[in-house]
Amino acid sequence: MQIIIVGCGNVGATLTEQLSGEGHDVTVIEQRKEVIQNVVNNFDVMGIVGNGASYLVMKDAGIEYADLMIAVTGNDELNLLCCLIARKAGHCSTIARVKNPIYKREISFIKEELGLSLVVNPEELAANEAAKLLKFPAATKIETFAQGKAEIVHMTVNEDSRICNKSLREIQSEIKSKVLIAVVSRADEISIPNGDFVLRAGDELSIVGASRNIAEFFRKIGLPTTRVHSAMIVGGGSTGFYLAQQLISFGIDVKLFEKDLERCKRLSDILPQALIINADGTDKDSLMEEGLVGTEAFVTMTNLDEENIMLSMYVKRKNPKAKLITKVHRVNYGEIIDSLQIGSIIYPKNITAQRIVQFVRGMNNSMGNNSIEALYKMNDGKVEALEFFITENSPVIGKPLSELNLKKGVLVSLINRKGEIISPTGQSELCAGDTVIVITSLLGLFDISDILVKA
Repeated sequence: MQIIIVGCGNVGATLTEQLSGEGHDVTVIEQRKEVIQNVVNNFDVMGIVGNGASYLVMKDAGIEYADLMIAVTGNDELNLLCCLIARKAGHCSTIARVKNPIYKREISFIKEELGLSLVVNPEELAANEAAKLLKFPAATKIETFAQGKAEIVHMTVNEDSRICNKSLREIQSEIKSKVLIAVVSRADEISIPNGDFVLRAGDELSIVGASRNIAEFFRKIGLPTTRVHSAMIVGGGSTGFYLAQQLISFGIDVKLFEKDLERCKRLSDILPQALIINADGTDKDSLMEEGLVGTEAFVTMTNLDEENIMLSMYVKRKNPKAKLITKVHRVNYGEIIDSLQIGSIIYPKNITAQRIVQFVRGMNNSMGNNSIEALYKMNDGKVEALEFFITENSPVIGKPLSELNLKKGVLVSLINRKGEIISPTGQSELCAGDTVIVITSLLGLFDISDILVKA
């Protein structure tokens, strides 16, 4: 597809890398010359220095022939204007990044009136991710499929865990769970394991199953399955606000630290059920005075990565039982951050880019017989989980899974049949109307037929 990306900050750069890597013809518009130079040198894309809201610049980028225009600058109004111009000049699909909470209540109106295909809010997406983790604190990451009926839950194996130093076959024999351990990450190695695979301390697992079955599995191995009751949030920006709003709706006691007095006053007005504390969240005395040692969760949502990381490291030492969630914008030091073992790390730009890539793949496949219902990148982008819709003339229908000629590195991990979640065996068959979750180390699948070895 012909894709134009306006804005090459964190989200734009990630999109450029992923979409160009999937073979799309990408043109990037950015006002900073050095950024364009860097992007053109590193990826197979065309770069234009200029204002994406300019019709002439859009025309130079090929808007008249484009299939999709994605506006992800840091300015909401500029993104919306870019989409308006793109719709009028090129009649292409448009995606806008809109992060200001003011527009949240009006987003349906804006989307309809401007003809937007998709609106993404990185701050809200990050808050949603954090909220899911606080509802299920034993997990380090959660992805939802099958309209909320199924999940992929990530967890780390501890030395004293019931499943440590046991093979998957032994675990299934003892626990008799209806979940599938689909991926194991050990150091730099990613495995889609078989029954003989033995789990070790420090392994990061990706577990697939119906939500209730995953909760049952966690209970059987002695991990908590109930949401936290109290949470401290440091940072009263948009992400912190969205998260506090959700946690209050869950009945969780929220204490939110914000050092800007005027912002505190606004937050107090719109979040009356939360305790808004006008203090620097990095001040250890303030944290201790407000009950740091007793809180069940601690979430760092400031705009400074270093501050968030250092705070989480401090809290880990003072309150090792607390569920830690750390927001990080830059992913350059992902491996180093992971080695610090500071709980769940949330990367807003990756979450946003993932949502857009999901839309692009579905759009690219819209003329085909199947469609991508959901897509998640896992294990630093080395593995993907995709949910495909199965239509009547799909080549995967009518044969047991054991007889399908699946590509190496592909695992059919779950079937959703009219709301019934099925953990498949070799004798399971796919039917028209099913959605199926595929876990794969083969990146860039667009259609369910892509899981088969071509004849």
